[in-house]
Amino acid sequence: MTDPATGPAATPLDSSASAARAVRALVAGGVRDVVVAPGSRSAPLAYALADAEAAGLVRLHVRIDERSGAFTALGLALGAQRPAAMVTTSGTAVGELLPAVMEANHAAVPLVVISADRPGELRGTGANQTTVQPGLFGVHVRAGADVAAGEDPTGAIGDALRAALGHPVDGRAARPSGPVHLNLAFRDPLVPGGSRDEPAPGVRPLIADPDPREETPAARAVDPTGPAGRTVVVAGHGAGELAAVFAAHLGLPLLAEPSSNARFGSSAIAPYRLLLEHLGPAVRRVVTFGRPTLSRPVTALLARPDVEHALYLPVPVAWFEEGRRPERIIDTLPELLAFAGRGEEGWLRSWREAGAAAEAAIQSLLADEQRVTGLHVADAVWEHTDGNLVLGSSNPIRDVDLVAATDWHPLEVFANRGLAGIDGTISTATGVALAAGIPTRALLGDLTFLHDVGGLLLGSGEPQPDLQLVVLNDGGGGIFGLLEHGAESTTARYGPAVERLFGTPHTVDLAALAAAYGLRHERAATLEELDTAMERPIRGRSILEVRAERSTLRDLHARVRRAVASAVRPA
Repeated sequence: MTDPATGPAATPLDSSASAARAVRALVAGGVRDVVVAPGSRSAPLAYALADAEAAGLVRLHVRIDERSGAFTALGLALGAQRPAAMVTTSGTAVGELLPAVMEANHAAVPLVVISADRPGELRGTGANQTTVQPGLFGVHVRAGADVAAGEDPTGAIGDALRAALGHPVDGRAARPSGPVHLNLAFRDPLVPGGSRDEPAPGVRPLIADPDPREETPAARAVDPTGPAGRTVVVAGHGAGELAAVFAAHLGLPLLAEPSSNARFGSSAIAPYRLLLEHLGPAVRRVVTFGRPTLSRPVTALLARPDVEHALYLPVPVAWFEEGRRPERIIDTLPELLAFAGRGEEGWLRSWREAGAAAEAAIQSLLADEQRVTGLHVADAVWEHTDGNLVLGSSNPIRDVDLVAATDWHPLEVFANRGLAGIDGTISTATGVALAAGIPTRALLGDLTFLHDVGGLLLGSGEPQPDLQLVVLNDGGGGIFGLLEHGAESTTARYGPAVERLFGTPHTVDLAALAAAYGLRHERAATLEELDTAMERPIRGRSILEVRAERSTLRDLHARVRRAVASAVRPA
């Protein structure tokens, strides 16, 4: 198509092509050092940078803590007297850069901040790890640009680099050197030659405009009699126990995330995300409480155009903008009851039977494992926690989501799911434990622990919480091995780069860190040692370290999925 004013319309770039052009523009502008923090939305940049490093064009520096990484980039720019770049994923990762950006502003250092972002259609919808990133650094940057997904970032990067060096841009007078911010949006797929992921929660896939003669599910009139049907209840973060009561009252399957605080009762289905592949096609309606953020199968369910979807919102929430989500918003229970209807005969029973078979298959597989895995630890932590529980982002909360039983529930479950970042988890858990003086256990991965290790420092005379930190230490970032970055098609080409840029391996001695901060430390190598350590009362602060193997994680989850499929197929 041709616009008479602008000429032929440019074909949108895929994420890999856009990232490759961004890297070429950085190199052309004099950037030779780039600090990279691991992240999924920024993956196209990571792969393009890995190719550039292999070609000898740039030098990469990997940091798991974006705050530390930004100051590293600042030092590189100072030492080399040329621009250096810092690349992050979306969400809180971007906010971590502010202290270094402020320093670069006042010290006139050409620091180039590049944040990855969701595409425009996902912003304001409550999509996971999505916030307002353009303009985040305000007066502290010399220039900023928000490059839409599919656009060529070359021009924006060239302008930003000129501004970083203090050169005039767009007719404006020269200014001192200083930091600049480039916000680059990327659509799936995020790996070279990868497949498209499911869309974010509540967001329909990008499809052709609907036929105006066809009613959308949200526009259809709801039968006030609430006929029996195939409805499921999804309980996302912060849903509360009402979701469990609602599902049980209507005889509907309950798909509850751990931090929903609704994962209990006769309707709760523990391994629901693996069952959606088998029972999900029969679902016709979904009622959502809270904010689902964890599961791609649930995300895909909420995006299906053939499923009517209602979101219960009795009070305003902060996690999406009005008009940016497609489902029906309901604020009264009578209307919600009418929308959901009772489960048809045998509907809940089929889910419960499949759930029981899947749970048995998972437990049988785990019993045969020779080594302790994250799933073992998640199961034990849930079972042994009778006080409060804090769950770190990344794999730990997803492991709990897969295996946590529904006949037991900790007092209350907390997690930082607003933007689902790993930062600040130790500090959050400390605050939870101090708030009401309730013994608290936190389950977190090693990178999450290291990211906020400074949170272990409590000044002399400060109140001491009763807090046990259970750290699953697999020597790096395990979640990326379960995503598309761990697929054979990706690792065949980028194996070493994936391990370095996403796995971020380390050999930190957690026992030495614990000693430095005055915390008790013990290591559990077997399930028996794990159970014994968690059966003791939580008094004061301590660290329980459990070593795990990261390289076998993808295979483990593939075997779990096959075992569940085999167990539920006859049903």
